[in-house]
Amino acid sequence: MSDWPYFPEVSEKQDQDFMDKLIALRKAFNRPMIVTSSYRPPGHPDEIKKSQPGPHTFGRAVDIAISGSDAFHLIALAKEFSMRGIGLKQHGPHKKRFLHLDDMPNSSIRPRPTVWSYG
Repeated sequence: MSDWPYFPEVSEKQDQDFMDKLIALRKAFNRPMIVTSSYRPPGHPDEIKKSQPGPHTFGRAVDIAISGSDAFHLIALAKEFSMRGIGLKQHGPHKKRFLHLDDMPNSSIRPRPTVWSYG
């Protein structure tokens, strides 16, 4: 558990600079942001299937449970807070909809800025 305000469910292995951005984003959003995924070790089932370590393994990504107009509003704010990776899952049951946010730098392996949709 973390002692970061607003995000007690976030792993303490999160990058501090990323968390500072996330906290500032949460304050600007001015409503709860429920984190469903934060730091994931390289052996995590969601990471094993990737060819390269994902942003979660660097502690520089979170998934937020959100949908509808709140998701649209959070995306607009996220760009202002240097979130350069934005993944969107907005189909299926509402309880499974989320927004991925990361601040990974641009690289040939992981081009940024980018927005994607989960199938």
